[in-house]
Amino acid sequence: MAGVYSVILAGGLGSRLWPLSRASYPKQIFKLNDEYTLFQQTFLRLASVVDDKNILTTANIKHSSAIKEQLKILQEKFCRKSEYKMLTEPIFKNTAAALVLAVKYIEYTNKDNVIEPVIIAVPCDHYIPDRIKFANLIEKGIKLAKAGYIVSFSQLADKIDENFGYIKARRNSSLEEIDNDALKVTSFIEKPISNEDKKKLKGKFYINTGIYIFSVKTFLEEMKKCAPEILNIFKNEKIDTTIPSVPLSTYNESEDISIDYALMEKTKKLVTIPFETDWKDIGSWDAIYEISPKDKNKNCIIGRVIDINSENSLIYSTSKTVATMGLKDTAVIETEDAILVCGKNNIKGIKKIYNKLNGKNTTAKDIHKTVFRPWGCYSVLEEGSGFLTKCIIVNPNAKLSVQLHHHRSEHWIILEGKAHILKGNKFYDLEAGQSIDIGIEEIHSLQNLSNEQLKVLEVQQGDILDESDIERLEDIYGRV
Repeated sequence: MAGVYSVILAGGLGSRLWPLSRASYPKQIFKLNDEYTLFQQTFLRLASVVDDKNILTTANIKHSSAIKEQLKILQEKFCRKSEYKMLTEPIFKNTAAALVLAVKYIEYTNKDNVIEPVIIAVPCDHYIPDRIKFANLIEKGIKLAKAGYIVSFSQLADKIDENFGYIKARRNSSLEEIDNDALKVTSFIEKPISNEDKKKLKGKFYINTGIYIFSVKTFLEEMKKCAPEILNIFKNEKIDTTIPSVPLSTYNESEDISIDYALMEKTKKLVTIPFETDWKDIGSWDAIYEISPKDKNKNCIIGRVIDINSENSLIYSTSKTVATMGLKDTAVIETEDAILVCGKNNIKGIKKIYNKLNGKNTTAKDIHKTVFRPWGCYSVLEEGSGFLTKCIIVNPNAKLSVQLHHHRSEHWIILEGKAHILKGNKFYDLEAGQSIDIGIEEIHSLQNLSNEQLKVLEVQQGDILDESDIERLEDIYGRV
């Protein structure tokens, strides 16, 4: 379809899937119910209706390297020589800023085209198994978007779930002339749902899926009416696919607000098309349980699990062998550094635990043992009083920031590949088996100039051994 683009909003944190999903490595990057990650499933679903070259991803800079690696796998699948495009957000500011960033980029790259671009904006954590029915719905939405409407997709609801926003809608003769299934939105009620909101949701109402279709022209006109302050921030900014896509100083001016609050609950041009196929927001463990295969006792068992006589339970292991016996209506989620155990009926309340981790002396809210960065990743191997060891993997042609530490020294041992190292005012090229010491307050950087992976063992010694003791002087990823 000429002139049709899609934007995958991949910047979320996935707090309701803790402890698997963390701020530094959220749910969309995991394989939960398929050979592909949630992000990759979203991309493949869109590629059935949109030219894959016209699929644009927005992601937080912290997740950009992981998303980039997944895009490379998709690029190979479709035999594309050029990289798929990704815009990186320097800081999390919710979906309004991310979507404006993407729309402005598409507007600029289409400035010489005659066809007005239409955009399909989607979250990256949905389960929609029937791609044919999904494609049919998208075609209906595109037709309405070209007529000047903002199109949402919804699902008929039978009860109120506090984790969703809702839509009230009615038939409209003008819409029926374009598509018989389209409904005019009369109320858009975003979460959290108040008691007053519940009174409005009497009779027939719909879950808002968060999938939208609109033309660039309509979107920008409505944002100018409903949220001009966000639009104006990007007015004179050059947006491209470098990392980050706009300076932190610019992006930081935007309000931390969802596109639902900023635009959808205010615009008069919103219509909705009810889903004709299965749809599930994979935002919580109960959703994982619902869509996953189960044994004869209605247990969903994933990973290295030994179970005897449990019933109606979710048991999920990522690293260790988990042994369970006689559980009933229970969820057990194991990761390398955290374990969650709760009644399955209470699983929707996990966000309360996630929020309670704020202020606690733990990194379990934000990071796994393995932490991904724009240049690659590192895994914490061992830590104790005054020391910490890491295995650092630097992607081909990637570079860590030029930095120094005020409270720790470091010893690097090259395990694989070739390292180009700045130490003080000199450069060193080291190979596997060689090592180097970095002193306290000594300027240094680590770079991989080759097309092969670089692996380094790092031993830290000092009284502060975390991210707070990094003073960045230069950084190609805009983190200074």
